Amino acid sequence: MIFDYGMVLTGPPAPEAHAELVRITGISAERLDKLYWALRPAFDAGSLTGQDYWREIAREAGLNLPESAIEELVRWDARMWMTMNPAMLAWQAKLKECGLRTAIVSNLGDTVHQAMVCEFHWLKRFDVLVWSYQVGVTKPDPAIYRYALEKLSTLPEETLLIDDKQPNVDAAIEMRMKGFVFTSIEELRVDLAAAHLDTGLPMP
Repeated sequence: MIFDYGMVLTGPPAPEAHAELVRITGISAERLDKLYWALRPAFDAGSLTGQDYWREIAREAGLNLPESAIEELVRWDARMWMTMNPAMLAWQAKLKECGLRTAIVSNLGDTVHQAMVCEFHWLKRFDVLVWSYQVGVTKPDPAIYRYALEKLSTLPEETLLIDDKQPNVDAAIEMRMKGFVFTSIEELRVDLAAAHLDTGLPMP
């Protein structure tokens, strides 16, 4: 079983953290979000560190921010992605109790990961942790799935991916994995039942 991190094991971005990013940069939320997502792939792939990522956002926005502000942005960016989803974490624990191997495969940058490790002891419950910045490959590139499958020692057809983005799930299915787009715990139960996985797996 492979889980995505953001929006699956965790909830939506924390609005108070996003508000701090807007406050520190002094630009509109719309402008910030556009720059944030345009530059995020390089951060997730490890081409940019968290500090360089925010320096690049500042440069693109025409800002001259001190290093203290850059470090503050790095901290709030990490905080934005650290609202846990207790129901999904509880399900992963049940899967482990049943003897299933579990993994996280996430598009993630270095400074977000560092903050998570300091705070989330439940990460150690997973058999395999694959962070895109460490391997230099991001979803939906099949290479990151092949890497995870090798570490899990499972075949594609016996592995299920839960991810919040359709392209990531589509790429997994093309590799003969099973996959569901996560929107809510209730919809996941429906998907598992429709695929006749409700008898072989504990339900979330």
